[in-house]
Order: sequence, then structure tokens, then C-alpha cells
Amino acid sequence: MTTTMEGSAAHRDDPATDSLLVRACRGRPVPHSPVWFMRQAGRSLPEYRKVRAGIPMLEACRRPELVAEVTLQPVRRHGVDAAILFSDIVVPVAEAGIDLHIEPGVGPVVAEPIRTQADLERLRPLDPTDVSYIDEAVRLLVGELGATPLIGFAGAPFTLASYLIEGGPSRTHAKTKAMMYGEPELWHALCARLAEITLEFLRVQVRGGVSAVQLFDSWAGALSDADYRRFVLPHSAHVLTGLSGAGVPRIHFGVGTAQLLTAMAEAGADVVGVDWRTPLDTAMAQIGPERAVQGNLDPCVLFAPWPVIQREVLRVLEEGRAAPGHVFNLGHGVLPDTDPDVLTRVVTLVHEASAR
Repeated sequence: MTTTMEGSAAHRDDPATDSLLVRACRGRPVPHSPVWFMRQAGRSLPEYRKVRAGIPMLEACRRPELVAEVTLQPVRRHGVDAAILFSDIVVPVAEAGIDLHIEPGVGPVVAEPIRTQADLERLRPLDPTDVSYIDEAVRLLVGELGATPLIGFAGAPFTLASYLIEGGPSRTHAKTKAMMYGEPELWHALCARLAEITLEFLRVQVRGGVSAVQLFDSWAGALSDADYRRFVLPHSAHVLTGLSGAGVPRIHFGVGTAQLLTAMAEAGADVVGVDWRTPLDTAMAQIGPERAVQGNLDPCVLFAPWPVIQREVLRVLEEGRAAPGHVFNLGHGVLPDTDPDVLTRVVTLVHEASAR
């Protein structure tokens, strides 16, 4: 396994590599807590809806200039401390041979779900040239962002496997768990292939110049600790440890993962993202004192009156002081109907209230 990457953030003379985000992720002193928002690049912004009008999601992800514009929009509007690449977690599997589309209001829909070994053969390895437009978009953004860091991201093997097995989003993950329990060899073969695809997808982004990466395991909260450790942890660890020499902080996030925080930390991340259900100081007892945390304001709080939002932001900041580093964020993504002006006010509040 390659442990260094030519062109990685570790080898660039780039101010973004010493940004507040990177310093907080590494537990180094910062003048105030950095803040960014999951799903900041997109649905809540009218300028996003304007440029995306009539363009299907996967097509939008394949246009470097459009990706760059959407990624930059929240940086311009909110003054956040990091940009996150506008893309989708299913992009690499779509380029690796899976016939799928993203249904508005539904999510990824897979034409022929993977249920057998023969189905698995349709999922081929990812070549960097398959996602050359990602490399182009990242390089465009790094040039535009200057000292503002760019976060790359990918979906974790379990969440990707669930989409491919179920054929789309699922509340129960019944078919996914049926394969896990009933056909463990096929399950591990699928996740191993997805781990390699995910790792290559992130390596493309690192070579392009991202300053950090986030691995999203959106559906991992459906698992027990025992099942996570047996069926998921080895594959997520393969991705995260595969980037150990890349010179960029690695953030690992899942939803509903209170029971998994210890195991998720063991997977190899530098930062563990915590959803809104678990206070950050409580999460630290599970994550351990050597890792930073990210989070974790409830996205629905942003619909409350400002005094309530202010109180909750201050609470999250106080709880985050228990960690060696804290990146302020929501406990999940920005909801589509969120008032963008509220997000801007939250950024200002975080900067002022966390000033050292």
C-alpha cells in the first residue's frame, strides 16, 4: 500500500494546510473554533438552486466549473472556515460500472441491485481517469480558495453497500443485513471492493490538493457495536489507514452512532464527527483524548428563534472544550428550508464566542 502521495497537502507550500480547520483537526491551538456546515454547498442557497436548475445531480457533479461555483457559494456568503467539495457519495460507484441515478427527493436509485457474486462482478475497480473531472474541480477550487481549506469526501463502504444492495435508501436495511448475516463472504467481498474504490476516489482528491477528507457512513447507526466491528470496521479502517501518509486530517462521521463512537475512532480517523444526539463531552469519553471532535448542533435548531439558536451554539462550544480540538458543525446536514442568513449569523457567533 502506498503511504505517501506526490502532490499531497503535506508536500505543498499552501497556507490552507496550516488553516484553522487543519490545526483544530490536529489538536493544535487556534484563535477561535473553525466552523463549516455539512451540506453547506447546496440546497439552502438560492444561488445554488439557480445554477443547478434543470441539471441532474450526477451531471452537475461531472462539470468542474459548476462544482467549483457551488462549492464556493457558501464560502462567499457565510465566511465559513472551510469549503467542502460539491459531489455525491455515489459518484465513484457510478463511474465503476453501476447503473444508477439520483432521484430528487429520494436519493440514489440503483437499476440492478447487487445481490449475488455475479452482480458483484459488475462493480469494477476505479481508475483515476474515471473521475478526472473531480481532479479538475479540486484543482480549480484550490486555486480560487487560497488560504481557505477544501475538504474532500467519500461515502464509507457500509453506506455504499447498503445503497447497492437495497437499490436505494432504506429504513430497515433488511436486505443489507440479510447479506451480512447470511452470506458473509459475499458481504466482505463487496465491502472490500468498495473500500478500494473509496480509497482511490479520496486519493484523487488528495492529489488534487484538498486539505482534509471526510468519510461519511450515513447509515452505520443501524448497526450494533458487535456487528459494526465484525462487518464494517475492517473496511472503513482500510480506507482511513490507506490515507495515513497523505498529510491531511481524516474525519469520520455517521448518523445515530452513539453506540459506535469508540469503534469509529479505532477505524483510524483524526477527527470523529458526532451527530446531535450525543453531547460532545459525553462523546469524548468514548472517542478518547487523542482525537478531535466535530459537531454537533441539531440542524432543526436553526429554525428556532435566535435566542434559542444562540444558547444552543454556546452549549455546543462549551461541550467541545473537552476535546483537544473542536470543529464546529451541525450534527447532520443543512436542511433545505434553512434560512441562509441564520447560517451566516451562526458563523459570526462561533467566531466571536470561541475567541481565545
